[in-house]
Amino acid sequence: MTRSLSPRVEAVFWLLLTGTGYHLLASLSLYATRGVDSIAAVWPASGYMLALLLLMPARARLAAFAGMGLASVAANLGATTPLWTSLAFTFANMVEAIVALWLIRRREPSELSFMAPRAVISFCIAAVTASLVSAGLAMLLAGRGGGFFLSWSTTVLLGMLIVTPPIVMLARMTGLKAFGKVPRAMLVEATAILTGAGIVTIFVFSQSHFPATFLPCIAVVAAAYRLGPFGAAAGMLIVTIIVSLLSGQGYGPMAAIDSDPKVKVLFLQFYLLALLLAALPLAALTIGRQRLAKRLEQSNRWLLQAEAAALVGHWRVDLVDWTIYWSDQTYRVHGLEPGTPVDVDYSVQQYLAEDRAEVRKVLEAAVRTGEPFEFQGRILRADGKVRHVKSHGSIERGRGARATGIFGTVQDVTETVENARILEAARSAAERIANTDMLTGLPNRRHTLTFLDQAMAGARAHGAPLAVAIFDIDHFKRINDTHGHATGDRVIQRVAQRAKAALRDEDMLGRIGGEEFVCILQRSSALAAEIVAERVRKAVESGVGEGDGLPQATISIGLAVYDGEPDVEELLHRADQALYVAKREGRNRMRRAA
Repeated sequence: MTRSLSPRVEAVFWLLLTGTGYHLLASLSLYATRGVDSIAAVWPASGYMLALLLLMPARARLAAFAGMGLASVAANLGATTPLWTSLAFTFANMVEAIVALWLIRRREPSELSFMAPRAVISFCIAAVTASLVSAGLAMLLAGRGGGFFLSWSTTVLLGMLIVTPPIVMLARMTGLKAFGKVPRAMLVEATAILTGAGIVTIFVFSQSHFPATFLPCIAVVAAAYRLGPFGAAAGMLIVTIIVSLLSGQGYGPMAAIDSDPKVKVLFLQFYLLALLLAALPLAALTIGRQRLAKRLEQSNRWLLQAEAAALVGHWRVDLVDWTIYWSDQTYRVHGLEPGTPVDVDYSVQQYLAEDRAEVRKVLEAAVRTGEPFEFQGRILRADGKVRHVKSHGSIERGRGARATGIFGTVQDVTETVENARILEAARSAAERIANTDMLTGLPNRRHTLTFLDQAMAGARAHGAPLAVAIFDIDHFKRINDTHGHATGDRVIQRVAQRAKAALRDEDMLGRIGGEEFVCILQRSSALAAEIVAERVRKAVESGVGEGDGLPQATISIGLAVYDGEPDVEELLHRADQALYVAKREGRNRMRRAA
């Protein structure tokens, strides 16, 4: 509010504001309630000075201390305090303000917030330390005893703890125009609570017949509970002002105490301090609870959003009461409206019969061992759709390591399963294409040689018989030249079909190039291999003249029985040599390698 002022005008403003307020509060306190050695029961001027120091810019502090010094000396002299003693008291009050401000700024470099428990603790530590320092200085400079030290320290401490927070919070709320943003109902409630606290305090401390000093405590606690730190601070300030004024005039329970004034003042200070200690922690806990509730609400909102985005819900089974809890997303996964009554048996029965037993087995094992679990199955939703779901979870244990609950998540993985199935089908199709001869549908050269290599490894390891037959179409070039390549391709297809039909289930036929084929005859002795190879030759030969318009075609076959060859190439080479023999001897025949 002073940023637009010139430095000189700003200094005068803070000097007058500090001096006027400090003098008024000091004089009022000295007049209202006096203790031994002219020390007031509460010194609100200290709290007022500290509040201004926390609010004002650093450049205005020198002027503020000047105003405070003049006001303090004037107030003490007005209370018939000797000049030297007034100067000593003023110096002690100045030191306490400096110490309190230094400690607060050291522990809280940024703006001090009475809404944060840590900042409140820092403020209390600074106030206690400053009050003890100023009490020691005042005792030494004024030549007083231990009773004076106790009275001064409690008086100053109460002044800072009670007066500083409401002034600071009120000034900041005004600067932020917070009152205009507060709902009218809340303002009405706050006004009613604080007014009620004042009325109750007036009733209790305006008479001594009914010593109901606990009633203001209830009022301040209510203000702290409903209004937070500001309510606690404002309620405490209202109670302090009323109690100090009425007790100073001889009214209330304090005046009824049959003891000297010193004891009455100490009891009043103890009462206010106890009231303060009851209100401040409650206010801190209240604001902490509110912030925790907001964080919890936000976390729950984020959790629900994350569950909805990921199609993941959570559930919990209480093994003691045998009840189950589902989150909203868990209901959606199962095709139900959130809140629909469900039980443990229903949640398991939704799994298809072939998956249900496995789910029970996994859960029972988890409860028995306490280990985390995971299972996947299919559920029949309420709308009749079958969905794939996946669950992860863990076991909750109570006393004696006894299982008390099961917590888990459930995720709709139907799309993932379908995508995996599609990818697997695509992979299989791609693998088939990569391993298949496009003309005949037989394994191509790469696949055939790989299969033969595996068959040889098995034969070598287990001593099983193995034979390889290579054949090609006799005079195939003549067929191509005479009838064309299209007819030649159809001849290759017919030869492949006839040869494959003549093989056994355990045998394999592959095309390794052009009109050349390889038969891999597993678990075949030399005699059995010859029989199969000859059957293949005759099957191709018997396919001639089927009325399909294709020219006559026969094949020549070279057979080699595995005899410990080190590799596929060596075995195929032997079979190829036998094929040349068959061709040389007139074709359309089978010959076995020696």
